[in-house]
Amino acid sequence: GNIRDVCRKHNVTEQTFYRWRSKFGGMDVSEVRRLKGLERENSELKKIVAEQALDIRMLKDVNEKKW
Repeated sequence: GNIRDVCRKHNVTEQTFYRWRSKFGGMDVSEVRRLKGLERENSELKKIVAEQALDIRMLKDVNEKKW
């Protein structure tokens, strides 16, 4: 299997593959894994922050209502 086959299989363009390779080519597997882990943590943190912002907004709404 050559690069073209790999790209077709993963539905990426060869251009994308070469861009990734130049970006990550010097990294070893553990570094790439760590980067993926950081990206996952980052998206989880963003979700938590968004949920907290929503909670705060809801509390404010409840507080401002005159019962």
